[in-house]
Amino acid sequence: MAIRALRAVAVAAAALASTWAFAATMPSGKPEYMLVGIDNKVVFGDDGSLQLQPPGNDLVAIVDIGTDPENPKIVAKLPLMNSVVGPPTNLAITPDGTLAIVANSLDWVPDGANWKFVPDNKLYVIDLTTDPPALIETLAIGKQPSGLSINRAGNLALVANRADNSISVLSIQGKIVKLIDTVPMGEQVAAVVFTPDGKRALAAKFPGNKVALLNVDGQKVTYDKRDLPVGLWPYNVGIMPDGKLAITSDNGNSGRSDGNVDTVSVIDLEANPPRVIDKIMVNESPEGLVVSPTGQVAAVILLGGSDGPKNQWFYNRSGKVAVLKVEGKKVTKTGEVVVGAIPEGAVFSPDGKWLYVCNYSDKNISVLRVDGDKVTDTGKTVPLPGSPASLRGRVQ
Repeated sequence: MAIRALRAVAVAAAALASTWAFAATMPSGKPEYMLVGIDNKVVFGDDGSLQLQPPGNDLVAIVDIGTDPENPKIVAKLPLMNSVVGPPTNLAITPDGTLAIVANSLDWVPDGANWKFVPDNKLYVIDLTTDPPALIETLAIGKQPSGLSINRAGNLALVANRADNSISVLSIQGKIVKLIDTVPMGEQVAAVVFTPDGKRALAAKFPGNKVALLNVDGQKVTYDKRDLPVGLWPYNVGIMPDGKLAITSDNGNSGRSDGNVDTVSVIDLEANPPRVIDKIMVNESPEGLVVSPTGQVAAVILLGGSDGPKNQWFYNRSGKVAVLKVEGKKVTKTGEVVVGAIPEGAVFSPDGKWLYVCNYSDKNISVLRVDGDKVTDTGKTVPLPGSPASLRGRVQ
C-alpha cells in the first residue's frame, strides 16, 4: 500500500509539474495597449530625400502588449493622419489606460501635380474603453503639435507646438479634454515631458540646443526663461521614475544621419538649480528615447545612417538601440542592439521586461527582451499596415 501511495503521489506530482510547465508557456496577462502612429505619405528615397505620397492612408494602430508580451497583437486601426516629421512622442495613453491623445503635426496640401506639407493643429482624443477603441473628439490647438506628455495624475497634458514656438496646456477630466492655456517659449520646441511628481516639466528647444524648465502649479504652467545647455539638436527628453535625473537625445546638428557620433545629455534634477552633469557618446543620430519603469536602464534609438543616401559612406541598412545603464547619478552606455531600418519610437512594457522599437522603413516592430540592464533581440517582429512614425505606451 505504501509503494502504491508513493507511486500515486509521484504520478500526481508529475502531472502537476506538466500542467505548470504548460501554463508557463501560455499567455496569461491582461490587455495593455500601446499606440503606433503610422505615416503612409512619406517614403525615404535612395538618395535620402523625402518623397511625398498622396494622403488618406495613415493610421493610428492600437497594439496589445499585455496579453502576450512576446507576441504583441494589433487590436484596432483608426484612420487618422500622422507624420514622421517630428519626434516619435506625439501620442500618449493616460495612466488609467482609458484615454489616448494623438497630435498630428502636418497637413498635406496639393502643390501642382505633387504634394507639400504645412503645419496642422489637430489633436485626436481616443476612447480606449470601447470595443473597438474609437475617436471621440478632435481639438484645435497650436500649430504643428509634436511631442506631448500626460502627467501621472492623468488630469493634465502638455503639447509642444513647433510652428507656434509654444506649449499647449490641456485639462483632462474623464473623457473630456480641453485646451486651457498656451505658454510662449520664444523658439521652437520639439518635445515636452512632465517630471514624475507633476510639479515641473522639461521642453526640448532643439534649434537652440537647450532644454527649458517649466513650473507646474495645479493647471498653471509657467516658463521662467531658465534653460540648460545640452548637446546638439535635443529632440527628446526622458526622466527617471524617481525624478532625480533627466536624459536628452541630442540628434545632431544636421537633424539626420551624417556619419558623426552624437550624444545624450544627463541632467541632475535634484541639484539647485538643475544642471547638466554629463554627456555620453551614443553613436549616430539618436532620436527616440525611452526610460524603463524600473529605472535601471534607458534605451536610445539610433538612426545610425539608415535614413541616409544609399551611396554615402555612412549608410547602414539597420538602425540600433543604445542601451544605457543607470546607477544613481551615473549613466553608462553598455551596448547596442541592431534593429530595423529608420527606427523611431520605443516603448517599455510596464514591468520593464520587454522593449518594443518601431522601424519606419521595415514597417514593423522589433521585440527585445530586457533582463536587468541587459537588452537582447528575440528575433521577433510585428508586421504593421504601414510605416510606424511614433510609438508610445501608457504613462507609468
